[in-house]
Amino acid sequence: MKFQTQAKQDNYFLSQPHQPFFLFGVVTSLVMMLLFGLSYKGVIWLNMWSVNFHAYSLIFIVFSNFFTGFLFTTFPKFCQCQVIPKQFYTKIFYANIVGTLLFIGGSFWNHSLLILGMTLLFVSQIFVVLKLQHIYRTGAMPQKQDPFWILTANYFGLLGHLLFIVIELTRHVEIQTQLFGSAVSLSFYMYLVFLGLSVAQRMVPFFSHAHAPKNEQFMKIVFALFLLKSVASALEIKAVEILVDILLGIYLLQEFRRWKLSPFHAPAILWVLHLALLWLPLGLFLSALSVSGELFFGMDFYFFNNHLLSIGFLTTILIGFGTRVTLGHSGQSPHADRVTTNLFWLIQIVVLMRALYSMSVAFGLEWSFLFDISLSLWLILFLVWSGRYAKVLIFGVKR
Repeated sequence: MKFQTQAKQDNYFLSQPHQPFFLFGVVTSLVMMLLFGLSYKGVIWLNMWSVNFHAYSLIFIVFSNFFTGFLFTTFPKFCQCQVIPKQFYTKIFYANIVGTLLFIGGSFWNHSLLILGMTLLFVSQIFVVLKLQHIYRTGAMPQKQDPFWILTANYFGLLGHLLFIVIELTRHVEIQTQLFGSAVSLSFYMYLVFLGLSVAQRMVPFFSHAHAPKNEQFMKIVFALFLLKSVASALEIKAVEILVDILLGIYLLQEFRRWKLSPFHAPAILWVLHLALLWLPLGLFLSALSVSGELFFGMDFYFFNNHLLSIGFLTTILIGFGTRVTLGHSGQSPHADRVTTNLFWLIQIVVLMRALYSMSVAFGLEWSFLFDISLSLWLILFLVWSGRYAKVLIFGVKR
Protein backbone atom coordinates (compact mmCIF):
# COMPACT_ATOMS: atom_id res chain seq x y z
CA MET A 1 0.00 0.00 0.00
CA LYS A 2 2.85 2.38 0.83
CA PHE A 3 4.50 1.59 -2.53
CA GLN A 4 1.26 2.33 -4.40
CA THR A 5 0.84 5.63 -2.58
CA GLN A 6 4.40 6.62 -3.42
CA ALA A 7 3.88 5.69 -7.08
CA LYS A 8 0.73 7.77 -7.21
CA GLN A 9 2.62 10.77 -5.79
CA ASP A 10 5.46 10.29 -8.28
CA ASN A 11 3.02 10.33 -11.19
CA TYR A 12 0.85 13.18 -9.99
CA PHE A 13 2.64 15.92 -11.95
CA LEU A 14 1.69 14.36 -15.30
CA SER A 15 -1.71 13.04 -14.19
CA GLN A 16 -3.63 16.07 -15.56
CA PRO A 17 -2.67 18.10 -18.63
CA HIS A 18 -2.79 21.54 -17.04
CA GLN A 19 -0.13 20.71 -14.45
CA PRO A 20 3.00 20.27 -16.63
CA PHE A 21 2.02 23.00 -19.10
CA PHE A 22 1.19 25.56 -16.42
CA LEU A 23 4.45 24.96 -14.59
CA PHE A 24 6.46 25.08 -17.81
CA GLY A 25 4.67 28.31 -18.72
CA VAL A 26 5.73 29.83 -15.40
CA VAL A 27 9.35 28.69 -15.78
CA THR A 28 9.61 30.00 -19.33
CA SER A 29 7.96 33.29 -18.36
CA LEU A 30 10.89 33.87 -16.01
CA VAL A 31 13.63 32.60 -18.33
CA MET A 32 12.43 34.32 -21.51
CA MET A 33 11.78 37.65 -19.86
CA LEU A 34 15.15 37.58 -18.13
CA LEU A 35 16.98 36.77 -21.38
CA PHE A 36 15.08 39.49 -23.22
CA GLY A 37 15.88 42.03 -20.52
CA LEU A 38 19.59 41.20 -20.57
CA SER A 39 19.61 41.35 -24.38
CA TYR A 40 17.69 44.63 -24.45
CA LYS A 41 20.18 46.17 -21.99
CA GLY A 42 23.13 44.95 -24.06
CA VAL A 43 24.41 42.54 -21.41
CA ILE A 44 24.13 39.48 -23.69
CA TRP A 45 23.96 39.05 -27.46
CA LEU A 46 21.39 36.77 -29.11
CA ASN A 47 21.16 35.27 -32.60
CA MET A 48 17.75 36.91 -32.94
CA TRP A 49 16.72 40.54 -32.78
CA SER A 50 15.60 41.41 -29.25
CA VAL A 51 12.09 42.46 -30.27
CA ASN A 52 11.62 39.30 -32.36
CA PHE A 53 12.91 37.16 -29.49
CA HIS A 54 10.57 38.86 -27.05
CA ALA A 55 7.48 38.57 -29.24
CA TYR A 56 8.09 34.99 -30.35
CA SER A 57 9.06 33.59 -26.95
CA LEU A 58 6.16 35.20 -25.12
CA ILE A 59 3.57 34.24 -27.72
CA PHE A 60 4.61 30.73 -28.73
CA ILE A 61 6.41 29.49 -25.64
CA VAL A 62 5.02 31.23 -22.56
CA PHE A 63 1.38 32.00 -23.41
CA SER A 64 0.98 28.98 -25.71
CA ASN A 65 1.95 26.58 -22.92
CA PHE A 66 -0.59 28.16 -20.57
CA PHE A 67 -3.32 27.96 -23.21
CA THR A 68 -2.40 24.38 -24.16
CA GLY A 69 -2.69 23.25 -20.56
CA PHE A 70 -6.00 25.03 -20.13
CA LEU A 71 -7.52 23.80 -23.40
CA PHE A 72 -6.31 20.22 -23.00
CA THR A 73 -8.17 20.25 -19.67
CA THR A 74 -11.36 22.08 -20.65
CA PHE A 75 -11.87 21.69 -24.41
CA PRO A 76 -13.04 18.04 -24.16
CA LYS A 77 -15.65 19.24 -21.63
CA PHE A 78 -16.73 22.04 -23.97
CA CYS A 79 -17.36 19.46 -26.72
CA GLN A 80 -18.55 16.60 -24.49
CA CYS A 81 -15.70 14.34 -25.52
CA GLN A 82 -13.40 11.94 -23.69
CA VAL A 83 -10.38 13.41 -21.95
CA ILE A 84 -7.09 13.63 -23.84
CA PRO A 85 -4.93 10.54 -23.18
CA LYS A 86 -1.89 11.04 -20.99
CA GLN A 87 0.45 9.51 -23.57
CA PHE A 88 -0.58 12.19 -26.06
CA TYR A 89 -0.28 15.33 -23.96
CA THR A 90 2.97 14.19 -22.35
CA LYS A 91 4.53 13.85 -25.81
CA ILE A 92 3.47 17.43 -26.59
CA PHE A 93 4.92 18.55 -23.26
CA TYR A 94 8.28 16.86 -23.86
CA ALA A 95 8.40 18.20 -27.44
CA ASN A 96 7.83 21.71 -26.09
CA ILE A 97 10.69 21.30 -23.63
CA VAL A 98 13.09 20.07 -26.30
CA GLY A 99 11.99 22.78 -28.76
CA THR A 100 12.41 25.47 -26.12
CA LEU A 101 15.89 24.25 -25.13
CA LEU A 102 16.95 24.20 -28.79
CA PHE A 103 15.52 27.70 -29.24
CA ILE A 104 17.40 29.03 -26.20
CA GLY A 105 20.62 27.25 -27.17
CA GLY A 106 20.33 28.50 -30.73
CA SER A 107 19.73 32.03 -29.43
CA PHE A 108 23.24 31.95 -27.95
CA TRP A 109 25.31 29.69 -30.20
CA ASN A 110 23.81 28.85 -33.58
CA HIS A 111 21.04 30.40 -35.66
CA SER A 112 20.32 27.09 -37.41
CA LEU A 113 19.73 25.49 -34.01
CA LEU A 114 17.35 28.33 -33.15
CA ILE A 115 15.33 27.67 -36.32
CA LEU A 116 15.29 23.94 -35.53
CA GLY A 117 13.83 24.70 -32.11
CA MET A 118 11.17 26.96 -33.62
CA THR A 119 10.30 24.26 -36.16
CA LEU A 120 9.90 21.63 -33.46
CA LEU A 121 7.65 23.98 -31.48
CA PHE A 122 5.64 24.63 -34.64
CA VAL A 123 5.18 20.89 -35.32
CA SER A 124 4.14 20.42 -31.69
CA GLN A 125 1.55 23.18 -32.11
CA ILE A 126 0.23 21.48 -35.25
CA PHE A 127 -0.46 18.32 -33.24
CA VAL A 128 -2.16 20.42 -30.54
CA VAL A 129 -4.49 21.97 -33.12
CA LEU A 130 -5.14 18.61 -34.80
CA LYS A 131 -6.15 17.14 -31.45
CA LEU A 132 -8.48 20.07 -30.72
CA GLN A 133 -9.93 19.72 -34.23
CA HIS A 134 -10.57 16.01 -33.68
CA ILE A 135 -12.29 16.74 -30.37
CA TYR A 136 -14.39 19.43 -32.05
CA ARG A 137 -15.52 17.09 -34.82
CA THR A 138 -16.23 14.03 -32.67
CA GLY A 139 -17.64 15.66 -29.54
CA ALA A 140 -21.27 15.03 -28.64
CA MET A 141 -22.08 18.66 -27.82
CA PRO A 142 -24.73 19.83 -30.35
CA GLN A 143 -23.92 23.55 -29.91
CA LYS A 144 -20.30 24.13 -30.86
CA GLN A 145 -20.13 27.86 -31.53
CA ASP A 146 -17.72 28.54 -28.66
CA PRO A 147 -15.34 25.66 -29.51
CA PHE A 148 -15.44 26.81 -33.13
CA TRP A 149 -14.02 30.24 -32.27
CA ILE A 150 -11.41 28.69 -29.97
CA LEU A 151 -10.32 26.43 -32.81
CA THR A 152 -10.32 29.33 -35.27
CA ALA A 153 -7.96 31.32 -33.04
CA ASN A 154 -5.60 28.34 -32.95
CA TYR A 155 -5.55 28.20 -36.76
CA PHE A 156 -4.36 31.81 -36.81
CA GLY A 157 -1.75 30.85 -34.23
CA LEU A 158 -0.32 28.33 -36.68
CA LEU A 159 -0.20 30.94 -39.44
CA GLY A 160 1.52 33.47 -37.20
CA HIS A 161 4.00 30.86 -35.99
CA LEU A 162 4.87 29.96 -39.57
CA LEU A 163 5.51 33.61 -40.42
CA PHE A 164 7.98 33.93 -37.53
CA ILE A 165 9.87 30.89 -38.84
CA VAL A 166 9.91 32.35 -42.36
CA ILE A 167 11.39 35.57 -40.95
CA GLU A 168 14.27 33.68 -39.35
CA LEU A 169 14.80 31.46 -42.42
CA THR A 170 15.07 34.43 -44.77
CA ARG A 171 17.35 36.18 -42.30
CA HIS A 172 19.50 33.07 -42.19
CA VAL A 173 20.13 33.33 -45.93
CA GLU A 174 20.52 37.12 -45.66
CA ILE A 175 17.25 38.05 -47.35
CA GLN A 176 15.33 40.98 -45.90
CA THR A 177 11.56 40.64 -45.48
CA GLN A 178 8.83 42.90 -44.11
CA LEU A 179 6.85 40.16 -42.38
CA PHE A 180 7.39 41.08 -38.74
CA GLY A 181 4.36 43.38 -38.54
CA SER A 182 2.10 40.73 -40.07
CA ALA A 183 3.54 37.97 -37.86
CA VAL A 184 3.00 39.98 -34.69
CA SER A 185 -0.47 41.24 -35.64
CA LEU A 186 -1.82 37.80 -36.58
CA SER A 187 -0.15 36.02 -33.68
CA PHE A 188 -1.10 38.59 -31.08
CA TYR A 189 -4.58 39.80 -32.03
CA MET A 190 -6.02 36.83 -33.91
CA TYR A 191 -4.35 34.11 -31.83
CA LEU A 192 -3.67 35.24 -28.27
CA VAL A 193 -6.20 38.02 -27.69
CA PHE A 194 -9.00 36.44 -29.70
CA LEU A 195 -8.35 33.04 -28.08
CA GLY A 196 -8.37 34.61 -24.63
CA LEU A 197 -11.66 36.35 -25.38
CA SER A 198 -13.16 33.18 -26.90
CA VAL A 199 -12.50 31.32 -23.65
CA ALA A 200 -13.43 34.23 -21.39
CA GLN A 201 -16.80 34.96 -23.02
CA ARG A 202 -17.81 31.39 -22.27
CA MET A 203 -16.30 30.88 -18.81
CA VAL A 204 -16.57 34.25 -17.05
CA PRO A 205 -20.39 34.56 -17.31
CA PHE A 206 -20.67 30.92 -16.21
CA PHE A 207 -18.46 31.43 -13.14
CA SER A 208 -20.29 34.70 -12.38
CA HIS A 209 -23.75 33.10 -12.60
CA ALA A 210 -24.67 35.75 -15.17
CA HIS A 211 -28.03 34.92 -16.73
CA ALA A 212 -28.07 37.35 -19.66
CA PRO A 213 -29.15 35.56 -22.86
CA LYS A 214 -26.25 34.68 -25.14
CA ASN A 215 -25.63 37.11 -28.00
CA GLU A 216 -25.20 34.79 -30.98
CA GLN A 217 -23.72 37.58 -33.11
CA PHE A 218 -21.15 38.72 -30.55
CA MET A 219 -18.19 36.54 -31.56
CA LYS A 220 -18.89 36.96 -35.28
CA ILE A 221 -18.73 40.75 -35.00
CA VAL A 222 -15.70 40.67 -32.69
CA PHE A 223 -13.88 38.29 -35.04
CA ALA A 224 -14.48 40.56 -38.05
CA LEU A 225 -13.32 43.65 -36.16
CA PHE A 226 -10.21 41.98 -34.74
CA LEU A 227 -9.33 40.68 -38.21
CA LEU A 228 -9.71 44.19 -39.62
CA LYS A 229 -7.57 45.58 -36.80
CA SER A 230 -4.91 42.94 -37.40
CA VAL A 231 -4.72 43.77 -41.11
CA ALA A 232 -4.69 47.52 -40.48
CA SER A 233 -1.95 47.12 -37.87
CA ALA A 234 0.17 44.91 -40.14
CA LEU A 235 -0.15 47.32 -43.08
CA GLU A 236 0.19 50.37 -40.79
CA ILE A 237 -3.09 51.88 -41.97
CA LYS A 238 -3.38 53.94 -38.82
CA ALA A 239 -6.63 55.76 -39.56
CA VAL A 240 -8.44 52.43 -40.00
CA GLU A 241 -6.81 51.02 -36.88
CA ILE A 242 -7.95 53.99 -34.80
CA LEU A 243 -11.53 53.62 -36.04
CA VAL A 244 -11.58 49.88 -35.40
CA ASP A 245 -10.09 50.32 -31.90
CA ILE A 246 -12.90 52.73 -30.98
CA LEU A 247 -15.69 50.63 -32.51
CA LEU A 248 -14.37 47.39 -31.01
CA GLY A 249 -13.85 48.99 -27.60
CA ILE A 250 -17.41 50.39 -27.54
CA TYR A 251 -18.92 47.10 -28.68
CA LEU A 252 -17.00 45.01 -26.13
CA LEU A 253 -17.84 47.41 -23.30
CA GLN A 254 -21.55 47.31 -24.14
CA GLU A 255 -21.52 43.51 -24.24
CA PHE A 256 -19.68 43.18 -20.92
CA ARG A 257 -22.13 45.60 -19.29
CA ARG A 258 -24.99 43.50 -20.62
CA TRP A 259 -23.65 40.50 -18.71
CA LYS A 260 -24.16 42.36 -15.35
CA LEU A 261 -21.13 40.77 -13.71
CA SER A 262 -21.15 42.77 -10.42
CA PRO A 263 -17.35 42.75 -9.83
CA PHE A 264 -17.60 44.81 -6.62
CA HIS A 265 -19.59 42.04 -4.94
CA ALA A 266 -17.51 39.11 -6.21
CA PRO A 267 -14.66 37.24 -4.45
CA ALA A 268 -11.11 37.92 -5.64
CA ILE A 269 -10.89 34.71 -7.69
CA LEU A 270 -13.81 36.05 -9.74
CA TRP A 271 -13.34 39.81 -9.87
CA VAL A 272 -9.85 39.33 -11.28
CA LEU A 273 -11.53 37.85 -14.37
CA HIS A 274 -13.88 40.83 -14.54
CA LEU A 275 -10.89 43.15 -14.27
CA ALA A 276 -9.17 41.31 -17.12
CA LEU A 277 -12.22 41.81 -19.32
CA LEU A 278 -12.24 45.53 -18.53
CA TRP A 279 -8.70 45.79 -19.91
CA LEU A 280 -9.92 44.82 -23.37
CA PRO A 281 -12.08 47.89 -24.14
CA LEU A 282 -9.86 50.14 -22.00
CA GLY A 283 -6.75 48.92 -23.82
CA LEU A 284 -8.42 49.48 -27.20
CA PHE A 285 -9.49 53.03 -26.30
CA LEU A 286 -5.95 53.86 -25.13
CA SER A 287 -4.60 52.16 -28.25
CA ALA A 288 -6.67 54.55 -30.37
CA LEU A 289 -5.08 57.48 -28.52
CA SER A 290 -1.54 56.17 -28.95
CA VAL A 291 -2.01 55.38 -32.66
CA SER A 292 -3.48 58.88 -33.07
CA GLY A 293 -0.29 60.27 -31.54
CA GLU A 294 1.74 58.26 -34.01
CA LEU A 295 -0.40 59.36 -36.96
CA PHE A 296 -0.72 63.08 -36.24
CA PHE A 297 2.42 63.88 -34.24
CA GLY A 298 4.91 61.22 -35.34
CA MET A 299 5.31 59.91 -31.79
CA ASP A 300 6.58 56.37 -31.13
CA PHE A 301 4.69 54.76 -28.25
CA TYR A 302 6.89 51.64 -28.41
CA PHE A 303 4.31 48.83 -28.43
CA PHE A 304 2.10 50.65 -25.91
CA ASN A 305 -1.14 49.04 -27.15
CA ASN A 306 0.32 45.51 -27.31
CA HIS A 307 1.47 45.64 -23.70
CA LEU A 308 -1.83 47.00 -22.40
CA LEU A 309 -3.57 43.92 -23.79
CA SER A 310 -0.81 41.34 -23.25
CA ILE A 311 -0.34 42.22 -19.58
CA GLY A 312 -3.63 43.88 -18.68
CA PHE A 313 -5.93 41.39 -20.40
CA LEU A 314 -3.98 38.21 -21.17
CA THR A 315 -1.71 37.95 -18.13
CA THR A 316 -4.49 38.95 -15.73
CA ILE A 317 -6.94 36.44 -17.12
CA LEU A 318 -4.38 33.62 -17.41
CA ILE A 319 -3.25 34.09 -13.80
CA GLY A 320 -6.91 34.21 -12.77
CA PHE A 321 -7.91 31.12 -14.73
CA GLY A 322 -4.64 29.37 -13.89
CA THR A 323 -5.15 29.86 -10.17
CA ARG A 324 -8.74 28.68 -10.35
CA VAL A 325 -7.93 25.56 -12.40
CA THR A 326 -4.89 24.70 -10.26
CA LEU A 327 -6.92 24.80 -7.07
CA GLY A 328 -10.12 23.28 -8.43
CA HIS A 329 -8.43 20.30 -10.10
CA SER A 330 -6.43 19.50 -6.97
CA GLY A 331 -9.60 19.13 -4.93
CA GLN A 332 -9.36 22.53 -3.24
CA SER A 333 -11.82 25.37 -3.07
CA PRO A 334 -11.12 27.97 -5.81
CA HIS A 335 -10.39 30.73 -3.33
CA ALA A 336 -7.76 33.45 -3.68
CA ASP A 337 -5.99 34.02 -0.38
CA ARG A 338 -4.34 37.30 0.58
CA VAL A 339 -1.06 36.55 -1.22
CA THR A 340 -2.83 35.56 -4.44
CA THR A 341 -5.11 38.59 -4.29
CA ASN A 342 -2.06 40.82 -3.95
CA LEU A 343 -0.61 39.12 -7.03
CA PHE A 344 -3.76 40.05 -8.94
CA TRP A 345 -3.13 43.68 -8.03
CA LEU A 346 0.58 43.36 -8.81
CA ILE A 347 -0.28 42.52 -12.42
CA GLN A 348 -2.02 45.87 -12.72
CA ILE A 349 1.09 47.64 -11.41
CA VAL A 350 3.16 45.83 -14.05
CA VAL A 351 0.77 47.14 -16.72
CA LEU A 352 1.08 50.67 -15.37
CA MET A 353 4.89 50.59 -15.25
CA ARG A 354 5.19 49.20 -18.78
CA ALA A 355 2.66 51.75 -20.08
CA LEU A 356 4.57 54.59 -18.43
CA TYR A 357 7.79 53.36 -20.05
CA SER A 358 6.15 53.48 -23.50
CA MET A 359 4.89 56.98 -22.79
CA SER A 360 8.36 58.09 -21.66
CA VAL A 361 9.75 56.87 -25.00
CA ALA A 362 6.99 58.70 -26.88
CA PHE A 363 7.76 61.98 -25.13
CA GLY A 364 11.55 61.54 -25.39
CA LEU A 365 12.12 61.25 -21.64
CA GLU A 366 14.16 58.03 -21.83
CA TRP A 367 13.22 56.86 -18.34
CA SER A 368 14.83 53.44 -18.71
CA PHE A 369 14.34 52.73 -15.01
CA LEU A 370 10.64 52.19 -15.76
CA PHE A 371 11.60 49.31 -18.04
CA ASP A 372 13.73 47.85 -15.26
CA ILE A 373 10.89 48.19 -12.76
CA SER A 374 8.29 46.57 -15.02
CA LEU A 375 10.66 43.71 -15.87
CA SER A 376 11.52 43.13 -12.21
CA LEU A 377 7.88 43.16 -11.16
CA TRP A 378 7.06 40.60 -13.90
CA LEU A 379 9.75 38.30 -12.51
CA ILE A 380 8.51 38.80 -8.95
CA LEU A 381 4.93 38.08 -10.05
CA PHE A 382 5.73 34.68 -11.52
CA LEU A 383 8.28 33.78 -8.85
CA VAL A 384 5.74 34.35 -6.09
CA TRP A 385 2.95 32.58 -8.00
CA SER A 386 5.18 29.57 -8.60
CA GLY A 387 6.24 29.58 -4.96
CA ARG A 388 2.58 29.55 -4.00
CA TYR A 389 1.31 26.91 -6.44
CA ALA A 390 4.25 24.83 -7.75
CA LYS A 391 3.79 22.18 -5.03
CA VAL A 392 0.10 21.96 -5.89
CA LEU A 393 0.92 21.38 -9.57
CA ILE A 394 3.74 18.91 -8.95
CA PHE A 395 2.58 16.96 -5.91
CA GLY A 396 -1.06 17.94 -5.35
CA VAL A 397 -0.09 19.40 -1.99
CA LYS A 398 -2.84 21.43 -0.36
CA ARG A 399 -2.03 25.13 -0.35
